[in-house]
Amino acid sequence: MPHFSSSFSAKDIVEKVRQAGIVGAGGGGFPAHVKLDASVDFFIANAAECEPLLCKDQQLMELHAQRMVHGLRLGMKATGASRGIVAIKKKYKRAIAQLEKYVSGNIDFYLYDNFYPAGDEFIIVYDVLGRLIPPGGIPLDVGCVVNNVETLINISCAMEDVPVTHSALTIAGAVHEPLSVVAPLGTSLRELLALAGGATVEDPVFLDGGAMMGKALDDLDAPVTKTSAGYIVIPREHHLYRRKTRSDEANVHISRSACDQCSYCTELCPRYLLGYAIEPHAVMRSVGFEGDKEAHWARLGLLCCECGICDLYACPEDLPVKDMQIRSKAIWNARGWPKEHLIGLDRVHPMRDSRRVPIPRLIQRLGLTDWDVTAPMTTKVLEPMNVQLMLKQHAGAPAVPIVGEGEVVKVGQLVAAIPDGQLGANIHASIDGYVARIDDNSIWLTR
Repeated sequence: MPHFSSSFSAKDIVEKVRQAGIVGAGGGGFPAHVKLDASVDFFIANAAECEPLLCKDQQLMELHAQRMVHGLRLGMKATGASRGIVAIKKKYKRAIAQLEKYVSGNIDFYLYDNFYPAGDEFIIVYDVLGRLIPPGGIPLDVGCVVNNVETLINISCAMEDVPVTHSALTIAGAVHEPLSVVAPLGTSLRELLALAGGATVEDPVFLDGGAMMGKALDDLDAPVTKTSAGYIVIPREHHLYRRKTRSDEANVHISRSACDQCSYCTELCPRYLLGYAIEPHAVMRSVGFEGDKEAHWARLGLLCCECGICDLYACPEDLPVKDMQIRSKAIWNARGWPKEHLIGLDRVHPMRDSRRVPIPRLIQRLGLTDWDVTAPMTTKVLEPMNVQLMLKQHAGAPAVPIVGEGEVVKVGQLVAAIPDGQLGANIHASIDGYVARIDDNSIWLTR
């Protein structure tokens, strides 16, 4: 049993986390050491895993509850937070039972119902603390830090000088054996699919990161990264794959010609229901204009969290509403996106609680009901012969290789470092072997 020490200073914790290359696991990959180098009142453990079919966080909490709570306490110590909260769904009963053995004192639970997207930072901060993050802001602006389950476990491991070399993820959908696994970084999707017994459909494709916020993928050589939360295997003809691979030009054409301005997308938008100035139906108007008029409507999409409720759940015509929100951001980014155009808050919608999207209904709407089964953490061990370590697995600048081709490396050895003076994260070897190749994007290791 490891020794879960709490004797580290705040400065020591931040430095060990930086050295370990820890980033937000399963999200945007923001470097964790930057989040911890702050002063806040509250530290929230985001355990509300809500992407349909993905369950690796639930499995991690059941198996590593003590480590997770240790990581939370370390985060609290680093930031000076006086209170910690584990925000978790009520339905994760086994995980809660394990966590209850270690949660005490100034750490308690916030229990969620089973809805999507419970894990959005703006939502979780309001639900747990009753505080609204300012438009364009971050949790730090209202005195808190949010980290997810795997990130907190990695923070605990960093105190023993164990860097991030693996990522926990779920392989679900059209596979013979849905499972969760802790895979070496750089493992190919091909090997993950084989571990799950192969696909049950003839022409499988993949949703990388989930059905709602994930991207479509058909490259079996795509590597696991620090932010890989899971893959859902579906047939190529599935409507989710067609939707996520449709061209920008087609999406604009469809939006311009078919939207009847019913406003369901806005009425169910979780950010709109919190009082933020986001109106997806108004953004759909932007495609009918050019110049200043286009930008006028486009600014009502700047606060979109890209959760996908607007188009994959709310829209009765199956229109690409989220794609138009993403397009709206590009329109403003091209203009330099002046902050003053981020409109302030109104009031939390009085019907907010009754408009939450239940996960079972969402799964049915997405056409994933047949694959809504348990994906337990496997005891199988993945030992890939080759791994591709991406130099950019995080927010910020790509890591810079510090090894050369042909060099022998060991698991956990630093192979690429944060560029001087820039935001980024270290990269470590995930297998014993040698450096087979280095290119602009990757370091390739062979066992």
